[in-house]
Amino acid sequence: MPENATEVTAAGIARLAGVGRAAVSNWRRRHADFPQPVGGTAASPSFALAEVERWLRDQGKLAEVPLRERIWQEVAGHPAGAAQALVHTGCALLLVRDRPTAWLELTAASDDRMADALPHAVDHVLTARLGPDAPSDAPGPGSAAPGSAAPGSPAPAPGSAAPGSAAPGSAAPGPAAPGPAAPGPATPGPAAVHPANPSVAPGVHRARAVRTPTAQDLLPSVPLLRAAAQLAAEIGAGQTFEFLLGRHLDANPRQFTLTPPHLAELMADLAEPPKGADRPAPDRPLRSVLDPAAGTGALLRAVAGPAALYAQEADAGLAALTALRLALGADGTHGSPPSLAVRTGDTLRADAFGRLATDTVLCHPPFNDRNWGHDELAYDPRWEYGFPARVESELAWVQHALARLRDGGTAVLLMPPAAASRRSGRRIRADLLRRGALRAVIALPAGAAPPYGIPLHLWVLRRPTPGDRPGPDLLLADTAGLAASAGEAGGKAAGGGRDRLDRLDWPAVRAAVLDAWRDRSDLPGVSRVVPVVELLDDDVDLAPARYLPRPTPGGDARGLGEVRERLADTLRLTARLTPPPATPAVPAHRPRTTVGELARAGALSLHTGNAAPGGPGPVLTEHDVLTGADPSGTPLTDPSGTPLTGPAATGPSGTPLTGPAGTPLTAPDAPGAAPDDPVVLEPGDVVVPVLGGGTVVRVVGEREAGAALGRNLQLLRPDPAALDPWFLAGFLRGTANNRQASSYASTAARLDARRLHLPRMPLAEQRRYGERFRELAAFEEALRTAGRLGGVLVQGMYDGLTDGTVTPA
Repeated sequence: MPENATEVTAAGIARLAGVGRAAVSNWRRRHADFPQPVGGTAASPSFALAEVERWLRDQGKLAEVPLRERIWQEVAGHPAGAAQALVHTGCALLLVRDRPTAWLELTAASDDRMADALPHAVDHVLTARLGPDAPSDAPGPGSAAPGSAAPGSPAPAPGSAAPGSAAPGSAAPGPAAPGPAAPGPATPGPAAVHPANPSVAPGVHRARAVRTPTAQDLLPSVPLLRAAAQLAAEIGAGQTFEFLLGRHLDANPRQFTLTPPHLAELMADLAEPPKGADRPAPDRPLRSVLDPAAGTGALLRAVAGPAALYAQEADAGLAALTALRLALGADGTHGSPPSLAVRTGDTLRADAFGRLATDTVLCHPPFNDRNWGHDELAYDPRWEYGFPARVESELAWVQHALARLRDGGTAVLLMPPAAASRRSGRRIRADLLRRGALRAVIALPAGAAPPYGIPLHLWVLRRPTPGDRPGPDLLLADTAGLAASAGEAGGKAAGGGRDRLDRLDWPAVRAAVLDAWRDRSDLPGVSRVVPVVELLDDDVDLAPARYLPRPTPGGDARGLGEVRERLADTLRLTARLTPPPATPAVPAHRPRTTVGELARAGALSLHTGNAAPGGPGPVLTEHDVLTGADPSGTPLTDPSGTPLTGPAATGPSGTPLTGPAGTPLTAPDAPGAAPDDPVVLEPGDVVVPVLGGGTVVRVVGEREAGAALGRNLQLLRPDPAALDPWFLAGFLRGTANNRQASSYASTAARLDARRLHLPRMPLAEQRRYGERFRELAAFEEALRTAGRLGGVLVQGMYDGLTDGTVTPA
């Protein structure tokens, strides 16, 4: 095996061949010619990717490795680690996008010569996009933060460019860091000068976040870079990096705290001013935006329109990936490179942007961090509203955000609910209210962001303008009731974690939050504008639930009457659908087959779901299947608005269908379909959950058609000329059938649909059974609806009797 060849684990082999890991273990035991391990451990060996591909192809188990999968395996098996491989790939993709001719010239050479020439070309595009490189331990050209001045020199006037940089929005020859901040009053305020953070504070990397790799570092990556460029030619450089980074984040879920894209978009929208405020018009793009705890850059990616973006991240490796992600996600035109500055360092201890005053700060800070710098930063000028206690790290981030705003600028932070009510932070909360800095506290439903079991809050703040009267009130909003309504519509929760996100009606939550913020109006059960004087008690508890009691399920007495009528109608329907008495019969011994054999014969096809909520359309989730709920959102459509239900990945005019940010959508059985393309549901599909060991099966109808298949779900697509879908679904629900097809781990059971049994019957006989199974499914749905309505009625009566809105008579 060549030195530094790409390696792959058993899980990677299973993904390549489209089988389970158990199948790979069987191949190793049964086939003497299976490739031998070349690394890893005895418990988790690794194999040479080239040898595995050759063996799979010789055995007829693999026609061709999809390009996406091949690239990911090379990233995952890179000798320097996946993170370093992603940095190399991002640098190459930036070169492919910005200097395609130079890239083509480089690829014409051998791998060795290409590696020798790459550093110079890569440094050119990195400098153009991210600024010049400089030592991180000494000041030098480009070492000061964008928009900052050297110690002892006057700060640049607001709206002007820093020395040696171009003003935002102007085209400047050569690379330039973003210009400073935004228009504002002549006196920049405390945010402009920060004595606690000199131009080179200890721990701050003034160099750009992505260092130019050397030829020696790049040599093992050259085959990967060539393949990545090939994929970029198909789907674009930005989407190629997004795919690889997404795989890396999914493979290491405990290493990163992610901000979901839908929440990032909501936070960016909240940064727009409410009606009547003395701020730029809502359709005017933000001029400068800072994320002081950038993570993967999700918040800055959500900012619409051209903007000067500033980011700081404590983890150097993650900062490099974020810088490349933002650079590749920006407009690739050469005439006006986007303003982007990403720095590495602990923001609270070593602020890289000490003299910056921005229009907007978006931040998802670390929660419950006791080691945030309490002892070192006791006299820091940023604590205008009070010195945070050791347990109040979130209030330190709130004050840092306010210190980095221009007068009148807006900050939106994602906060844990405890920050609104802990007694140790009441004095700081009180001062934020008295001075008009805190403008809104918005409670999100549990499941909106990790940790998914906690209903997080959004704090919207505005830096007070000297001379202006502080705002007399605070907007409090609580969207938990919206989530509860969605949960009641879909039935009782089946579990925790990410499935909470699956149950949310996020469009309704988003609309309620934005309407409450922009209108600043009272909406019963959702929002209330509370005078500050009412909040300044001994606790200064700002939890919205304290001031917004949740409305009674079913509403008032009239609403409860309507629920009762619906329940009565549903019970009558249930009585009509009740199955007739069962007729005893001698157990039949029919010839049987398995789903796997039917798939090999072409009678059906098998697909695995991979879609997550928050995309361009609805997703049928595991929770939806278990509770009988409809997919959330609106159907996936082609460019003409026609629901996408067929296997084609193009619309009526041949226009390629796209997902979020232009990701191409390919139907699962279309030629060239990639593993990460969503599986689009069609009428007659049969969906089976992977986990749980239950007997739940769902037949897709017209109302679900067009949705994407969610994670932890398997789809069986029968040939109508060979299999009746209701017959298939009915026999798959048998308890004994599920038991023999399930494997049991320490905490859960996993169902392998290929092992499920079916009797062999003529199509006419299948349809006779299928009709009875259809009737049972309708009866089950009626029972489920009756249970839900009964629960709403009972709880509504309890609440009405206890709060006096319903009399006992």
